[in-house]
Amino acid sequence: MSERRATVTRDTAETTIECTVSVDGNGTATVETGVGFFDHMLTAFARHGLFDLELECDGDLDIDDHHTVEDVAIVLGTAFDEALDDRAGIVRYADRRVPLDEAVASTVVDVSGRPRFYFDGEFSQAAIGEFTSDMARHFAESLAMNAGLTLHAGVRGENAHHEVEALFKALARALDDATRLDDRREGTPSTKGTLTD
Repeated sequence: MSERRATVTRDTAETTIECTVSVDGNGTATVETGVGFFDHMLTAFARHGLFDLELECDGDLDIDDHHTVEDVAIVLGTAFDEALDDRAGIVRYADRRVPLDEAVASTVVDVSGRPRFYFDGEFSQAAIGEFTSDMARHFAESLAMNAGLTLHAGVRGENAHHEVEALFKALARALDDATRLDDRREGTPSTKGTLTD
């Protein structure tokens, strides 16, 4: 098996990002986006998904957090897509629910190569520090669109910190499950023979 790892850079007028992800990692993360809570969530994502992640973003935080969060998701999704290559041998589907105190988040993922995103729920507070709560939904959507995932996600709870953290952890666990290699499988998990076209 070749190493499932990719490095992606993106440089725009709004953000400059460099990201390296290893799908088969140990959960180590070095993250710097300038948004403390977002760094915390990306670190939790790596830790609970057992992905190794190195990510640095210099964004226009003098405006708000939107471009930083969105563009990081674009780059991270692209890195996953490249690291998974033709997706041969993967489990492909996964379903995870993760609680955090009163909150619970659910994610159902198909690493299908066909990007779709559906979300159910609302966040209980508008912001967590400098992080706009609804950007968690937008992060998940942008990740799905660029990684080629069909992703159904939802949250419920009373505290936005708990809701967002549960969402990132549920997404990490589902992605870890779905991208694992099944030693019983040869080739791509599709009757069509491909997940990338």
